Amino acid sequence: MSLQPDVTKLDNGLRIVTDIIPHVETVTVGVWTDVGSRHERPDQNGLSHMLEHMAFKGTVKRTAREIAEVVENVGGYLNAYTSREHTTYYARLLKDDLPLGLNVLADILQNSTFETKELERERGVIIQEIGQSNDTPDDIVFDYFQQAAYPGQAVGRPILGTAGLVNSFSRDDLASYMSDHYKAEQMVVVASGNFDRDSFIAQVGAEFSDLGHAREVKGENATYLGGVQQENRDLEQVNLLIGFEGVSFDDPDYYAAQIMSMILGGGMSSRLFQEIRERRGLVYSIYSFMQSYVDGGSFAIHAGTGEAQVAELIPVVAEEMNKLALSVSMTEITRARAQMKAGLMMSLESTTSRMEQLGRQMMIFGRPVPHSEIMEKINQVDDVAIMRYMDRMLSGGKLSLAAVGPLGSLEDYDKVAARF
Repeated sequence: MSLQPDVTKLDNGLRIVTDIIPHVETVTVGVWTDVGSRHERPDQNGLSHMLEHMAFKGTVKRTAREIAEVVENVGGYLNAYTSREHTTYYARLLKDDLPLGLNVLADILQNSTFETKELERERGVIIQEIGQSNDTPDDIVFDYFQQAAYPGQAVGRPILGTAGLVNSFSRDDLASYMSDHYKAEQMVVVASGNFDRDSFIAQVGAEFSDLGHAREVKGENATYLGGVQQENRDLEQVNLLIGFEGVSFDDPDYYAAQIMSMILGGGMSSRLFQEIRERRGLVYSIYSFMQSYVDGGSFAIHAGTGEAQVAELIPVVAEEMNKLALSVSMTEITRARAQMKAGLMMSLESTTSRMEQLGRQMMIFGRPVPHSEIMEKINQVDDVAIMRYMDRMLSGGKLSLAAVGPLGSLEDYDKVAARF
């Protein structure tokens, strides 16, 4: 039986979330900071991601190899990832090795040296990562969608940056960016698993006592605008994203939007999958999703289809969306609710998923959100809420369209937009 997560705030503003699960043998500890690609200036695009890479490449205490080996020597796992709003560093370990994992995370986030040799090597690795993304149509189309939805804005630029910018970043750029953004009041340390709460809090206080307090640098607001971004390539398939303005995490329609997306394109029983794949055979994969931020969001449908099929695909997608704005059955709502609730409850069986869920909630809401509260909000969504949200989305904003592949049969943007 797990206990309720507890939040402790240190004198320097650093928040600590302890999520005790006595019956497991592992623990995941993560350090979250609310800095991501949307906090970068145009000339810094990709710097958050590069800093995440470089944090593992040596400190005043450990070499890059020692950082990797000290955790893996005890069977642990160390990793990190960058999003548009957050950067997360975490370690998954056996319960007795939590002090070691926390020490390594504190070390790489405060004592990284960014040595020139390591920087040049990692620069090449990231440029290879950018090249791999550019060579993968069903990957790069998501960057194109962001550019179409948020043109000329930080939130619309790629998380990885560009090869040119990555080549330009210096050691001083990394050190200054970390100094500017990695502040105690913008960070949260989360542990989920089997461990002693008091000992963990005491160690966090000791390990992170030298962190600066508040960050002065703020990110720009995200303003959904919509538009088109496409690239004609000689490929077998057209990779396509069609979307509209979505909702922020704290929007009153957040759960109605999630349930709507589940009904429309959230699984094999969804309307899009049944009509477009099962009945018409136009795609192998089609799904919808809601991407939320603290101050906005977007909704999108992703599909991959043949050049000859794209002309039929888009009208059917539009027809299914317009139908959902007019009618939705209680059977569909009940199924979508069950899918959302099952996903939430299944995630509670993983210490890493719990750490991620708590860290994200702290970054967004400033508190752990009880599961009962989430369940209640899911259960409150009805047909009226879904159709109201569909009307709000379809009438309230400009279409975003991104496409990569053979585009000869793709209607122009204005014709596509007029269908919705």
